[in-house]
Amino acid sequence: MRPLVIVPTYNERHNLPPLTTALLAIDGLQMLIVDDHSPDGTGAEADRIARDSGGRVSVLHRSGPRGFGLSYIDGMRWALAWNASHICQMDADLSHDPADVRRLLTATATADMAIGSRYVPGGALRNWPRHRLVLSAFANWYVRAVTGLTIRDCTSGFRCWRRDLLSRVPLDRILSDGYAFQVELAWEAAVLGGRIVEIPITFVERRAGASKMSGRVIAESMLLPWRLRARPRRP
Repeated sequence: MRPLVIVPTYNERHNLPPLTTALLAIDGLQMLIVDDHSPDGTGAEADRIARDSGGRVSVLHRSGPRGFGLSYIDGMRWALAWNASHICQMDADLSHDPADVRRLLTATATADMAIGSRYVPGGALRNWPRHRLVLSAFANWYVRAVTGLTIRDCTSGFRCWRRDLLSRVPLDRILSDGYAFQVELAWEAAVLGGRIVEIPITFVERRAGASKMSGRVIAESMLLPWRLRARPRRP
């Protein structure tokens, strides 16, 4: 196995050291930090961590247009070129428990993609205000209603892909960003016939920094399911 976890960053300098320490406690796991022009020095901190990691941490400094989805697509292309056998996605803000990466990797023994899910039995959310809980639950219901996806947590950003499935995803036609990006990737995985499982996780609100939620992100998330429904399904 050559497992790798992609962590996109934007102003996450204070979260990187504890996150990296926890991830590198998993034997054999590699880490790719994709920094998106962070003005707070995250890129320099990522370079320092990489130098001290014994070759287990790499850094990709993006120079193109900023964007969460664009960062992930660049990171996924890097991971496929590096010949990773399993490609994991997770946030840099410590809302995802790094120890759960082991569970996602284990789940891919019988699945093409494992999703860390807040909305299956055993899953939970902590420290979220009521309006965020309502918005997230509605968003997932809305996506399922429009697209026909059966995934309970379509917007989860905590995932592990087997290389075979991710390499077939048409990354060149992924256009969305933010939470919509996660929905679009899940839809593509389902259209390709990928075996998808959901593993219960506890999602904890970020410890430091600011949420990337915005009105533009919400608007994109509302429109995307209809675009997916109309998208031709190529084999």
